Amino acid sequence: MHAGGTPDAQHGARAVPIYQSTSFVFDDADDAGNLFALQKYGNIYSRIGNPTVAAFEERIASLEGGIGAVATASGMSAEFITFAALAGAGDHIVASAQLYGGTVTQLDVTLRRFGVETTFVASSEAEDYRAAFRPETKALYVEVIGNPSGEIADLAALADLAHEHGVPLVVDATLATPYLVRPIEHGADIVIHSATKFLGGHGTTLGGVVVESGRFDWGGGKFPTMTEPVESYGGIRWWDNFGEYGFLTKLRSEQLRDIGPSLSAQSAFQLLQGVETLPQRIDAHLAGARAVAEWLDVDPRVAFVTWAGLESHPHHERAARYLPLGPGSVFAFGVRPTGEFASAEEEAAAARTAGERVIESLQLASHLANIGDARTLVLHPASTTHRQLTPEQLVAGGVRPDLIRISVGLEDVADILWDLDQAITAATGVQR
Repeated sequence: MHAGGTPDAQHGARAVPIYQSTSFVFDDADDAGNLFALQKYGNIYSRIGNPTVAAFEERIASLEGGIGAVATASGMSAEFITFAALAGAGDHIVASAQLYGGTVTQLDVTLRRFGVETTFVASSEAEDYRAAFRPETKALYVEVIGNPSGEIADLAALADLAHEHGVPLVVDATLATPYLVRPIEHGADIVIHSATKFLGGHGTTLGGVVVESGRFDWGGGKFPTMTEPVESYGGIRWWDNFGEYGFLTKLRSEQLRDIGPSLSAQSAFQLLQGVETLPQRIDAHLAGARAVAEWLDVDPRVAFVTWAGLESHPHHERAARYLPLGPGSVFAFGVRPTGEFASAEEEAAAARTAGERVIESLQLASHLANIGDARTLVLHPASTTHRQLTPEQLVAGGVRPDLIRISVGLEDVADILWDLDQAITAATGVQR
């Protein structure tokens, strides 16, 4: 609530002001030169830093227990600048296969074009990742809660494995938020959020953020760009000159400077409004998610439910360990098709059609490509967010053809259940 924001000294404004300025005045020539040479901290240009954005960064870093943060224009850009800072041509990343489809494509297509290879592991067990590591591996990347599979990452074991190989564990905690889990406390080195989702919470504003723990040893020899002279800054070395702040300084002064996916002051202000009510909103989201998941779980028309808060979920105990308040409010389910089928393929096609009809029959829930809104949202990932994946990648990512992703909103639970009931009835022709 208070991190990153103090009353405005000149006007007394209590809310964080919106500094809608592209650039900032220097005291004199020496001041300008020192700022550009990274010899002092201050504002230069809003592509690199902005006071409103800095307040958002400090607040998220405080919530995550990190030493600092760098905000970006979206969650995808937060991922990209992190990967770009960690890896270059000839390098390698190990990643979970159970990721948001856009992340899979960024790793498997865009970064591969830049010479960075990624090995995807279709498992949430740490030991299954071991064989994927290579001498040129630069990071291990996972989501705390798989989107949309709902699987829960074993953070502590994955952190141990990453550190055994001398690389950081990078965790996307978008679906959990720091209210439900702080990955740094379980060994993660870098935490990424799409702030567009639950941090903002209202479906109005794009944003991303990268938080660092400050505990990773960048001087171990695997990251020469952290220890070798940086020519564009007069030969400084990120690790030698800035120590635990070296990686964040590199992100801001190199990646934001050169790639430019900066968060605007207006967007930072809007995201700050969401962060101020994060605990209250997540509590309400969780209560609704539990009610919806339990209702779906006992419905004979429903084939599966992937919410890890259910005792039947294979990661129920892991969720209780890492997410004791609850495993978020985004999960998936599928409905049973009706009729007789000549083959498994025919049944799968019928299940997919039934799922599409459920979505089309919903009256309250919104059919769109977002999560973490105040409203209940639904989507068919196999034909949208994960459409670009191969059939093998869909299987590895836990994206079944009949899978319906739901992000449970803040509406009255009775209204959400009524909407699901009538939609499933319309799709299957079967009353509950």
